[in-house]
Amino acid sequence: MNGDTLNAYIGGILGFIILILDLIAIFEIFQSDREVLWKFIWVVFILIFPVFGCIIYYFCSNRDKHNKSKH
Repeated sequence: MNGDTLNAYIGGILGFIILILDLIAIFEIFQSDREVLWKFIWVVFILIFPVFGCIIYYFCSNRDKHNKSKH
């Protein structure tokens, strides 16, 4: 495996991981009890900035308050 092939392979794996994390975040947003406008804003933010949007969502969105309890 040469360097270019290895870089493409690693890039593909990282891209797939980011895609999965973004889909999980978007699914969590749709399941939350936020207002529709805030759901829309978060989803658009994650779609425009896949890496940073997901990170900011997980650390700054007050997820515990807005997620529906599953008890």
